[in-house]
Amino acid sequence: MKLEWLFLTIAPCDAAEPWQLGFQDAATPMMQGIIDLHHDIFFFLILILVFVLWILVRALWHFHYKKNPIPQRIVHGTTIEILWTIFPSIILMFIAIPSFALLYSMDEVVVDPAITIKAIGHQWYWTYEYSDYNSSDEQSLTFDSYMIPEDDLELGQLRLLEVDNRVVVPAKTHLRIIVTSADVLHSWAVPSLGVKCDAVPGRLNQISILVQREGVYYGQCSEICGTNHAFMPIVVEAVSTKDYGSWVFNQFH
Repeated sequence: MKLEWLFLTIAPCDAAEPWQLGFQDAATPMMQGIIDLHHDIFFFLILILVFVLWILVRALWHFHYKKNPIPQRIVHGTTIEILWTIFPSIILMFIAIPSFALLYSMDEVVVDPAITIKAIGHQWYWTYEYSDYNSSDEQSLTFDSYMIPEDDLELGQLRLLEVDNRVVVPAKTHLRIIVTSADVLHSWAVPSLGVKCDAVPGRLNQISILVQREGVYYGQCSEICGTNHAFMPIVVEAVSTKDYGSWVFNQFH
């Protein structure tokens, strides 16, 4: 079930880069919210860092033993104690409000998603089931996704991240991903989509995704699951609705 269309080979890829320090480009509102929250919190961190360093340098400069041979005996200050209690509380409120808003939005589940995909973790590969589509013999669209060995990689493909069968989804469409496991604990995680969902044997976890742009998004199992834990990548291919319909049709014919 390899994809042989030209648009799949030229689609932009979202994956980690060498020496990357920042986030991958956001492809969902959820990931964009995570990045925005990170930037907001980092702003407060810089302010606190500069203020603490200023206080430290000022204290070392003005209270050096050469300038103040006789130390001052200050053991209590009501005003400063009130200030350093109130101001951190205000800062925490500015951090907590958007943080909780994002946290609850990440837990929201779309009531009527357009497509439901079931991801089943195995040692050490993924199985995907498109339960919305059935063939003439009532079999749903199901396939396994294995990592491509390094010796079989083609030019431009990413080591330890490419798979033989990608998860193809339509862009700008509400999706529901149901995650579970057939053996041990796994975790279905794709950084650009802002999702990380544990795959637990005997339990169904679900997440909602709205991919805003076409492209190829790479992820990996993020729960240590055995010897080959590092060799079960995830590749999500977001395409146009027309191309997605053609892909589904080709899977049954």
